[in-house]
Amino acid sequence: MTTNIVYDRKEQLQQIQSGLLPGEQVIAVYDAIGAGTGFIGLTDRRVIIQDKSFVGKKTAITSIPYTKITSVSVVSNKSWAGQFFSTGAIAINVGTHVYEMEFRGDEKSHHVHDLILHRITS
Repeated sequence: MTTNIVYDRKEQLQQIQSGLLPGEQVIAVYDAIGAGTGFIGLTDRRVIIQDKSFVGKKTAITSIPYTKITSVSVVSNKSWAGQFFSTGAIAINVGTHVYEMEFRGDEKSHHVHDLILHRITS
């Protein structure tokens, strides 16, 4: 079965693909914006977050199994006129830790949210 993988940058997709478990499939990889963020990858088994905010210019790749996610939120910026800005964010709660990712375009945050919500509620 071939699935269409949604992604922003080919090198990020390749980095996710290089660390897949046997039989694991990539669903989407989105470039994140803001301080210390890299990208978020979604597979059929887990969420993979690249975080560039570690001391000494180190980068962490964090894998979060869907079974460990307690909730996911869409965080949207609305102006006083009620119009959405050109960015959107999500917050992923894992125990007491919250992972926040901001994306270019509100549609990406909604897609990530919906994918994660589907996995944690099925």
